[in-house]
Amino acid sequence: MIRKLSLLLLLLLTTFANAQEAGNPEMADTFRQEGKIYVVIAVIGMIFVALVIFMVVLERKLKKLEDKIK
Repeated sequence: MIRKLSLLLLLLLTTFANAQEAGNPEMADTFRQEGKIYVVIAVIGMIFVALVIFMVVLERKLKKLEDKIK
């Protein structure tokens, strides 16, 4: 079983290594030239902040429920 898992891991590692050799994507260069890359980064940042806030609120609710059960 461990042998199969190690073989799978090695196959996945080679796949990931080949994916890194793709070079510089043209879309990123186009976004950077047109100034749209900042919009993309801002949207990703907003999504990340929203997820963090959601997780904090959810954790607080869970803590209240755990305290209520005890």
